[in-house]
Amino acid sequence: MNIVDNIEPRIKNIHITEDTIVAEFIDGRIVSVPLAWSWRLSDATPEQQENCEIIGDGQGVHWPEIDEDISANGMLNGVPARPPKQESLSVH
Repeated sequence: MNIVDNIEPRIKNIHITEDTIVAEFIDGRIVSVPLAWSWRLSDATPEQQENCEIIGDGQGVHWPEIDEDISANGMLNGVPARPPKQESLSVH
């Protein structure tokens, strides 16, 4: 009997297209989410989008130039990045 040591989803490779973030998981699944889910990646240059590193043994991906992180669980569970809150200007 084969026992799985780690049942947490882990990303093996990440790829950004014009409209999507595509993750290849170590178990063979390929999952894509809309690029718009990450406002930082949406606004990044193609070079910045390509400059990433797999972190936490595949638990996530980090883009150092734009300070963006995406987790394997977030992609699988449909959790988009939250855009920054706009501060309202008040005139006194």
